[in-house]
Amino acid sequence: MKPMRTSLYWRLLVWFCVANLLVLALGGLFARRFIEFTTTVEINWAALAQDADQAYESGGRDALAVWVAQQRQQGVEATLLEHGEMLYPIRLGDAVRSQLPSLLGSDRSVVMQPRPGFYVAFQQVNGDDGHARQLLAMSRTHVRLRPQTREKIYLAMQLLLSLLFIGAVGWWVARSVARPVEALRRATRRMADGELSARVGRQGGMAHDELAQLAGDFDVMAGRIEALVAHDRGVLQDLSHELRSPLARLQLILDLARRGHNAEESAPYFSQAEQEIARLDRMLGDMLALSRMEGGLPGMEREQLQLVDVVHECVEQSRLEADAKQVELWLVSAESAIVSGNAMLLERALDNLLANAIKFSPAGGRVEVILRVDQQFAEISVRDHGPGVPADELALLFRPFFRGSNAARAEGHGLGLAIVRRVVQVHGGTIEVRNAEGGGLEVRVRLPLA
Repeated sequence: MKPMRTSLYWRLLVWFCVANLLVLALGGLFARRFIEFTTTVEINWAALAQDADQAYESGGRDALAVWVAQQRQQGVEATLLEHGEMLYPIRLGDAVRSQLPSLLGSDRSVVMQPRPGFYVAFQQVNGDDGHARQLLAMSRTHVRLRPQTREKIYLAMQLLLSLLFIGAVGWWVARSVARPVEALRRATRRMADGELSARVGRQGGMAHDELAQLAGDFDVMAGRIEALVAHDRGVLQDLSHELRSPLARLQLILDLARRGHNAEESAPYFSQAEQEIARLDRMLGDMLALSRMEGGLPGMEREQLQLVDVVHECVEQSRLEADAKQVELWLVSAESAIVSGNAMLLERALDNLLANAIKFSPAGGRVEVILRVDQQFAEISVRDHGPGVPADELALLFRPFFRGSNAARAEGHGLGLAIVRRVVQVHGGTIEVRNAEGGGLEVRVRLPLA
């Protein structure tokens, strides 16, 4: 996953940009207001007029030009007028220029504010040489500050506001990131302490970003681990229970064999012992196969399979067993169907279905196998004409080690259908079982076409 394409990346970037824009905009505004309303150095327009007049009287227009330049550096645009003419020209706005004749005719001093934040002063001054002059001054503030002082205040305000805004935004972003991380940490610790039901859940205020997805993935992982552990514990308990009976029988058989007076008397017991050992071997083999499939079948190889070939192969392999039990194994129909899967696993699943059907069929009975194609699925149907299964036991047939009430009449340890269901699931298919009309059990396996 590329960091620039994640919502968390963009969320942090956007909030960082917003914080900086707020600092620039609000910092400038507040700094300007602070300068205007906190300084006590107000402009003394009358004194300013006297200074201008003294400069002019001492050095003429050149001295006045120097004075004007000094005032301009401090944010004040000013000049002197005599007989209605500017002794040193400055730039006047249209509003000031239009009011200048009336100000000259009023013969009084005034301070005006034509618009917010802009001041115009017209100040009468009488020089030592007896001439009447007027100061015309304009300023964007009614206070005077040295440019260096104004810049220092502005920078200090910017720094202070930057710290406040970035700190506030950083606190909010850090809090939004830390909450799901802390929830993950708590859930991880609970799981490490053995509480497998621990979940992160949906925390209040958690954004829909990568952290929320991580929390969701953690919950899925925790659920999977809990299910696997519960399954393993259940299998271990079932396996212990299932191993106890054949081991007890094996111990009894061996004890009887030891009591035999000669080899001929002991031979039947050793034969039974071999059968029990073979049964234990099959059970352990099935358990290992089921365990591998429950664990996700790592490294399972898939290929494009002609399912009809698999069905034909399994039917032919099971025909010998069916003949031995005098059961007719009939491949009713087999349509062409290509699926993506593992041939060995599918053969094993179908072998288990056929073995079950043959096992529960009476002598002279019949097992019917049908392969048909239904839209996007291939369906394999295996039906026997045996006793069927009580309705309340149908849903339990795929549970490991479950043996229905009719299973006592046949050998087995209840793992075959569990293996079949797992094989079907890892191939993306479904399996269902039902009592067929007219008696017998029918198992239908649906696999997606390639």
